[in-house]
Amino acid sequence: MTASRLTAKGSPSIAGWIVGLIIALIGVVLGFGGAWLAVLGGSIYYFLTGVAMLLAGFWLVRGRMIGGWVYLGIVALTILWSFWEVGGDAWAHVPRDVAPLVLAVAVVLTMATLTARAARWRYAGIGVAAILIFMAGEFTILGTSGPDGLLAAMPAPSGQGMSDPSEGQVGADWPAYGGTNAARRYSPLAQINAANVGKLKRVWVAHTGDLPENMADNKYGAETTPLKIGDRLFLCSATNKMLALDAATGKTIWTYDPKVGQNWIPYTAACRGVAYYRNPAAQPGALCAERVIEGTLDGRLIAVDTRTGRPCPDFGQNGSVDIKKGMGEVVPGMVAISAVPTIVDGVVVTGHEVLDGQNAKAPSGVIQGFDAVTGKLDWAWDMTHPDWTGYPPEGQTWTRGSPNSWTTFSGDNALGLVYVPMGNAGVDYVSSYRTKPMTEFSSALVAIDVKTGKPRWKFQPVKKDVWDYDLGAQGTLVDWPVGSSGGGKVPAIILPSKQGDIFVLDRRTGKPLTPVAQYHAPQGGVEPAERAKLQPVSGWHTLRKAPLTERDMWGMSPIDQMVCRINFKRASYKGYLTPPTVDRHFIEYPGYNGGTDWGGIAVDPLRGVIIANYNDMPNYDKLLTREEVNERGLKPRGAGPSKGGAGEAGPQVNTPYGIDVNAGWQMPTGLLCKEPPYGGIRAIDMRTGKTIWDHPLGEARNNGPFGIPSHLPITIGTPNNGGTVVTAGGIAFVAATTDDLIRAVDMQTGKVLWEDTLPGGGQATPMTYQIDGRQYLVIMAGGHHFMKTKVSDALVAYALPG
Repeated sequence: MTASRLTAKGSPSIAGWIVGLIIALIGVVLGFGGAWLAVLGGSIYYFLTGVAMLLAGFWLVRGRMIGGWVYLGIVALTILWSFWEVGGDAWAHVPRDVAPLVLAVAVVLTMATLTARAARWRYAGIGVAAILIFMAGEFTILGTSGPDGLLAAMPAPSGQGMSDPSEGQVGADWPAYGGTNAARRYSPLAQINAANVGKLKRVWVAHTGDLPENMADNKYGAETTPLKIGDRLFLCSATNKMLALDAATGKTIWTYDPKVGQNWIPYTAACRGVAYYRNPAAQPGALCAERVIEGTLDGRLIAVDTRTGRPCPDFGQNGSVDIKKGMGEVVPGMVAISAVPTIVDGVVVTGHEVLDGQNAKAPSGVIQGFDAVTGKLDWAWDMTHPDWTGYPPEGQTWTRGSPNSWTTFSGDNALGLVYVPMGNAGVDYVSSYRTKPMTEFSSALVAIDVKTGKPRWKFQPVKKDVWDYDLGAQGTLVDWPVGSSGGGKVPAIILPSKQGDIFVLDRRTGKPLTPVAQYHAPQGGVEPAERAKLQPVSGWHTLRKAPLTERDMWGMSPIDQMVCRINFKRASYKGYLTPPTVDRHFIEYPGYNGGTDWGGIAVDPLRGVIIANYNDMPNYDKLLTREEVNERGLKPRGAGPSKGGAGEAGPQVNTPYGIDVNAGWQMPTGLLCKEPPYGGIRAIDMRTGKTIWDHPLGEARNNGPFGIPSHLPITIGTPNNGGTVVTAGGIAFVAATTDDLIRAVDMQTGKVLWEDTLPGGGQATPMTYQIDGRQYLVIMAGGHHFMKTKVSDALVAYALPG
C-alpha cells in the first residue's frame, strides 16, 4: 500500500466523528496518565500509546484512513507488548488486549465509511472476522496453556491413621467444630468417593428462620458448621438461635433463642457453631446430662439440653454465663463471641472478638475457662496480671486493650492443653503504645494449661504486628514423623497464618519441627524503632506468592490498569511487611484476609496431605492523622454515628493515628487492582512440604464491574472465607467462594468433580456424617458481609441417590 493511499483524505462520516472522538479522548487520558506514570518510574507504554491514539482519533475525525491504520498498528504493538510484559498469563492479557481489540472492530467498520470503494464492506467484514477469530484464538490458547498445577505425586494412603488426643470420634458423628478438637476436618467415611460424587443430590434444606428485616442489608452471615451427635444435628443461626434437627430429614426438633439484642451485633452477625459436652457424672437421660454450649454476640455462654433445648439450670444463671464480668464498661457491640468455645477436660475455654480499629483502651482480650457443668469461672488468663487466678480484685478490671482471640481453639486432652491463636491488642496498625506483655503475646499461638489457666509456651509468627496479621485459624493436631526413617512420632500442631506461612510445632513445647527462616524485613514507616529487622517465616511451606510488581496491576481496560499502576508507584511498597505510613498509602500483601483465615486447613491423616484453601489479595492502606480522622467523621463504637466499618476505616482512639483500609485494593469499579486469581486451593505433601497441586478456586459468576454480576462460569479464583473438609473417599468438599457454589475436589488432581449452586453464600465449613447407613454432606449457606454474598438461612444437605 502506497503512502499516498494511507494519507489520502477520505469522506468524513458520522461514524468517523464518533469513533475518532472516543479514541482521541482515550488518548488524552492515557497520554496525561501515562506521563504521570513515566515520571513515577513506571512503564512508558501508556504515554506513547496515548499520543498515538490522539493522532489516530484526530485523523479519523478528519476522515483520513491513516487514523484507522494507526489505531490498528497500536493494537498490534499492544499485543506484542503484552506478551513481552506478561508472557502467556491469560488474565494479565485481559486489560491489555480486550478493550483495544473490541474498539478495533468499531475502527474497522468506521474505516469502511471513509471510502467509496465497492468492496469496502467485504473488506470490513473480513477485518472484523479476523479480529474476532484472533481474540477467540488468543484467549483459548492462553487459557489452556501453561502448567496444570500438578507438581508432585499424591502420597499413597499409608493405611495407618493418626491418634486423636481430643474427645470424640469422627465417623458416623461429627462431634466438634473441626471434627474433633484436633481440628483435622477429616472424615473416614468413603461412601461418597471420586467415582460416584458426580451423582450427589440435594436431599433436604432446613431453614433457621433468622434473617434480617432488610434482605439487602447483608449484615447477617451464619457461618456455622453443625455438629452431629446420634440422630441429631446441632447448630446456631446468625444471631445465636440454637437448633436441633433430625439428621436424616432436616426437620426441626427444637429451637432455643437466647434473644441477642440488635445493638449487640458488631459489624456483622455470625455464629460459627456450638460445642457438645457429656457430663460423665450425670445419669444418662437426666436433664443436661448431654448439652450444647454456644457463645453469643452479646458475650454470653449458653448451655441447653440436647434432648429438649431447655436451658441447663445448673449452668450459671439458668443456663447463661456472662463473660463480660470483670471487663468494666463494655459498649454494646464491642465484645462478641462468634467462634465455637472449646471444651477440654471439662473446661469450656473461650476468647472473644473485640472490634478492630476502635480504641487502644477497648475491653480486655482476657481468655477464660469455665466449668462445663456449673458455668463457674475456673480461671482467667490476663497476660498483664498473670497472678490473678479468678475475677479481678474489687475496683479493678482485666487489662483493657489487651490482645484478644476471636477464633476457635484446638485442644489436647492427653496433655491438658488448649491452643489459643491470639489476635492483636485493641488497635492493629500502631504498636508503640503496647506494653511488654501485649507485645509478647500479640498475634502468637499460646498453649494454655486447662487446669491452671497458665501459659505453657508460645510461638509468635510475626513480631510487633501492625498489619492485622492476627492468627485466625485453628491449629491442627497431628502425629509428626521424626527420625531418619520417619518411624518415630511427635505430637505436633500445624499452624497456618494470614501471612501464608505454615509452621509445624511440637505441641508439648512449641519448638518448631520444620525449618523457620529469618526474613530481613523492610524498615521505616511512622514507628521505625518498633519494626523488627528480622521476622520469622516458614522455611517448610508458604502459601504466600512473590512480591507484587507494576506488571501485576489489573483492570477492565488499559485506563483503570494504568490508574492502578500509578497508585502502585505512588504507594510505599517494600515487599512483605512494608511498614505503615501516614504520608502516603502502603501496600500490605498478603492482605489481612489471608493467606489462611478462620477456615483453617484440612488434613488427611492416611495420605499425609494438607488441603488449604487460601486468599491472595493485597490491602491498600493508609494511616490517618487525628485531623483526617475527625474530617472523615470516624468515631469509635458507642460515640455516635461513624463512617467507618468492618475492614474499611477505624479511628484508633488513644493512638496518634487512625487507619484507612482498602481490603483487596478495590477500584471505584469494584474490581481489584491485582490481577486474578484472588483465591485458590492447594494440596501439600506433609512428608516434604512440597506442593502437589494448586488451582484457582471460584468462578466470576457473582463478580463484575460496579457490583454487576457477570454470570460468567469462568474460573477466576475469587476471595474465599470458610474451610474444607476431606474424606477417606478421596474428596475435598469446599464452598467459601463468592460464586455461591459448593464443590467436590478430587484430592489426587485438584479437579472439580461435582458442584451445586447454594441458595446463599457458602461462607462456612462443610461437614459430613452418616445415619441409617447413608453418608450426608451438609453446608450452611448463610452469606457474608465482607464477601458481599447473598444472605440466606438455609442449611443444605446432600447424599447419593437412596
